[in-house]
Amino acid sequence: MITVKLPDGSAREMAPGSSALDLAGAIGPRLAKAATGASINGEVKSLQTPLNDGDTVAILTFDSRAGQDVFRHSCAHVMATAIMRLRPNTKLAIGPAIEDGFYYDMELEEPFTEEDFAAIEAEMAKVVQEDQAFQRIEVAREEALKRFRALNDTYKVELIEDLPADAPITYYQNGDFTDLCRGPHLPSTGRIKAFKLLSVAGAYWRGDEKRQMLTRIYGTAFPSKKELDEYVAMRAEAEKRDHRKLGRQLDLFSFQPYGPGFPFFHPKGVIVWNELMQFWREEHVKRGYSEIRTPIILDRVLWEKSGHWDHYKENMYFTQIDERDFAVKPMNCPGSMLVFKTDLRSYRDLPLRLAEVGTVHRHEKSGVLHGLTRVRMFTQDDAHHFLTPDQIQEEVLGIIDFIGMVYTSFGFEYGVELSTRPAKSVGSDENWEKATNALRDALDAKGMPYKVNAGDGAFYGPKIDFHIRDSLKRSWQCATIQLDFSMPELFDLEYIGPDGNRHRPVVIHRVIYGSIERFLGILIEHFAGAFPLWLAPVQAVVVPVADAFDNYAKHVRDRLQQAGLRAEADLGPDTMKYKIRDAQTRQIPYMLVVGEREQASMSAAIRHRRKGDLGAQTLDALIAKLKEEVATRALDS
Repeated sequence: MITVKLPDGSAREMAPGSSALDLAGAIGPRLAKAATGASINGEVKSLQTPLNDGDTVAILTFDSRAGQDVFRHSCAHVMATAIMRLRPNTKLAIGPAIEDGFYYDMELEEPFTEEDFAAIEAEMAKVVQEDQAFQRIEVAREEALKRFRALNDTYKVELIEDLPADAPITYYQNGDFTDLCRGPHLPSTGRIKAFKLLSVAGAYWRGDEKRQMLTRIYGTAFPSKKELDEYVAMRAEAEKRDHRKLGRQLDLFSFQPYGPGFPFFHPKGVIVWNELMQFWREEHVKRGYSEIRTPIILDRVLWEKSGHWDHYKENMYFTQIDERDFAVKPMNCPGSMLVFKTDLRSYRDLPLRLAEVGTVHRHEKSGVLHGLTRVRMFTQDDAHHFLTPDQIQEEVLGIIDFIGMVYTSFGFEYGVELSTRPAKSVGSDENWEKATNALRDALDAKGMPYKVNAGDGAFYGPKIDFHIRDSLKRSWQCATIQLDFSMPELFDLEYIGPDGNRHRPVVIHRVIYGSIERFLGILIEHFAGAFPLWLAPVQAVVVPVADAFDNYAKHVRDRLQQAGLRAEADLGPDTMKYKIRDAQTRQIPYMLVVGEREQASMSAAIRHRRKGDLGAQTLDALIAKLKEEVATRALDS
């Protein structure tokens, strides 16, 4: 018999040669039916993978991102199978799973259009009905190169040649279809119950505009038709709320051809940004944080020391200064380590909470760029907590409460995941076990339900990920709490303990907004552009009923501005009806209509963008009402 460990710390005995699917069946038939893959010692594998004695195994389902990726990557191969039946001369490039779906890039003699989707989906249904087994085939590198050169498939030849010399070369086969792929996949095509093709677009090979333009077909897949139908309905509503469209409509931000993936924030967008940051700073001051700023460009040596050079180099930008290699920072962490190290700290100084709103740059492929939610330059609201080992639980519990307070302030519900050690990591087994147990203990002490996302931790430590749910019930991973025993060792961080000796601190890496740009994009879609009063770029617009009342409209506007409110007066030649409609289109919370009666009584007739007419109020009462709504950061506006 062999013994394998489960995520809850328990062990289970299995017969030699048992697979991950066998393990799922032994745990329960429902799990075996729902299983999509397995995390084995931190690596995502197919369910058919044989288990070895001592393996740590987590069965993946569609409830986890890793499980979704296996499911949807398998559906991508089903789509490719169907396309090759319909268009045998197609050259396939890559077909990965992505958030909410999958895509396949391909070179075609005649491009597909959305009118072709019905035929492709019908053929996909046949492939699913045939219940074809997915088989992993490992081949020698030269054999693979010979095969694809003979087919004149330059895409696969390039992919193979770019792999490390010792990397295994694997195919996945289902029925008559075979493609170069590292997997993993479902046991068979029959497990894919519901799918839909969504759109078609052009995409440059490997995101390089100088390379071949390919056809990209996007699709999605779910375990049931009900889930698919709900997603399609949500997607239709999401299109109305698309932050890219609303960003233009509300004049918040733009993207320019001179900087793909680098957002330009306009004055109204900066107002929202600054309000988010003011809220952030107020709450951090209350909790004993000190804010720092660190350079954007730092010497290569630092990134080698931090481990980013070995583990993150492909996502970084580089330059040379005075014949020295420098990198544009992809993360703020090393800078905080250096700030801590500028002085020898005492245990009395701990926990030390250093926060940084730092701009970082990461080289994302052009094909995955998406408005503010996937960019190449973004700002992280980082904080690094330096603490003694016995302070871990209390500190993590405090951060959990802090994150919860922030998210509920925006009306978000949220769930959490515990992400464990990935295959590519640094640090000892002992430290990883201590760190993982510490985070698990904190969640248990809080009584919070959580999922284990096996193998998805940072390369230096496990983490708790927070997934907020917006008004459309879409999930967004934003906040994270990462416990790190490794970086303090890499940077030789020390503090003086009560015994007078030097000790190694523990570091917690933490973000709440995550990326401020991405969080703003989420907020735009969450509120459909109708920000609550405290965030709205323009909080009130004064609309005179006739030109004769322009001066009074200016007076009302000035009174509001003097009270610290963001107000405008619409004094243009358009009709009052048009001005009201324009204010509603611009999602301005309050429209203040003024005429003879209002001028005489120093009041305004209030119209709310959602609630309609609210009657007249004196300027003093109106200003007090709006200031109270702003001060409490009320959501009901």
